[in-house]
Amino acid sequence: MKPLFAHSLRTQKAARRIGWLVVLLVLLTDRLSKLWILDGLAMQVGDTRPLLPFFSLTFVWNEGVSLGLFQQGTMGGRVFLIGLTSLISVLLAIWLQRTRLRLPALALGLILGGAIGNIWDRVLYGAVVDFAHVHVGNWSFYIFNVADAAISVGVVLLLIDSFVHPQRQSA
Repeated sequence: MKPLFAHSLRTQKAARRIGWLVVLLVLLTDRLSKLWILDGLAMQVGDTRPLLPFFSLTFVWNEGVSLGLFQQGTMGGRVFLIGLTSLISVLLAIWLQRTRLRLPALALGLILGGAIGNIWDRVLYGAVVDFAHVHVGNWSFYIFNVADAAISVGVVLLLIDSFVHPQRQSA
């Protein structure tokens, strides 16, 4: 006799697998892109390489968090930021491990992979490697990286999921 919740358990495991696979893919893509900037292209801080009329590679060190907020120039500030983002990452990993649905698992995988990628930079370099620069005319968007983009997309997906399936929030 087939267990009553067999499909549900398979779905839960599949969702978690998707989430953890996304964590690994984001982390790998983020690390490789940053190594390409630092070693492959051997860019120096402030170097810019236009690729398209609206997109350039511009290397900067980000000592803050997303969008350059909360810049931390001191060792104490960096340790605090690493500790805080590590704690948040552990909580996200627990959430991912408990999620049963694919969209939240995908979103959490994007956020967690990006967070780990940026923590890795902070531990290794004391700051985060940012390089993706979107600009149009005199307008310039913040310089970011693969991890930042993954975090942003993950947050948007979580928001979409919360609006599309508001009843899940109470479950």
